[in-house]
Amino acid sequence: MADLIGLAVIFLILALIAYILGARGVAGFSMEIAKWLVIIFIILAIISYFL
Repeated sequence: MADLIGLAVIFLILALIAYILGARGVAGFSMEIAKWLVIIFIILAIISYFL
């Protein structure tokens, strides 16, 4: 599960760099991916807590 958080951080950094460089479409797409990775991580963490 730590890989999901690592990937989310990588996509967040990619989104910030793309935003600074002016690639708004890439930045938005990267933020969406990062958001979904964090949501999946939280769901899996809750499931593994109860199992």
